[in-house]
Amino acid sequence: MFDQIGPGALTLLVLTVGLSALALWVVPGMIDKCAFRPYRLLRDRDYLALLTSGFVHADIGHLLFNMFTFYFFAVPLEHRIGTSKFLLLYFAGLLLSQVQSYYKHRSNPEYATLGASGAISAVLFASIVYMPTQSIYIIPIPVPIPAPLFAVAYLAYTYWSAKQARGRINHDAHLGGALTGLVFVALFDPGAYGRALRLLGL
Repeated sequence: MFDQIGPGALTLLVLTVGLSALALWVVPGMIDKCAFRPYRLLRDRDYLALLTSGFVHADIGHLLFNMFTFYFFAVPLEHRIGTSKFLLLYFAGLLLSQVQSYYKHRSNPEYATLGASGAISAVLFASIVYMPTQSIYIIPIPVPIPAPLFAVAYLAYTYWSAKQARGRINHDAHLGGALTGLVFVALFDPGAYGRALRLLGL
């Protein structure tokens, strides 16, 4: 399987798994050091955390879920759009997915967020535009979900969940990343939407 992975996806996968493992089992202090804390961004000029937070995860479950999702969508997408655009998309998703989190929590010194979910959401949604006939499996749902239906349901769910402001999941980052992926395709390859509609017979 790994002989098909492009250089961009492989580098991101190795870095994320390696740094997350280091933070979880070798240097626990890395988790706090790498976390993005909106309260500190301007006060402490902690700009690097916008990047480092995307390469460290707080638990093994979140890391595995993100990396499996990343692998299955990043590999074909990188082959489709090329490594340079793929990396640009990934880092745009990573950075822009933090915007809403910053504005919502910039006055809360206790709030912190970690993980690559925003960047992976950008990859996932760009992939849906390029490959709209694919199906997505979600545990424990036993049947495949058509990608466009998943996209609509996902956006609705993350928008609703972000409004609830409950739990540890950063739904704002998921939503911001998804929108970044859709806008990225519109800017760099607007014809992709027309091709997607034709593939869907619309």
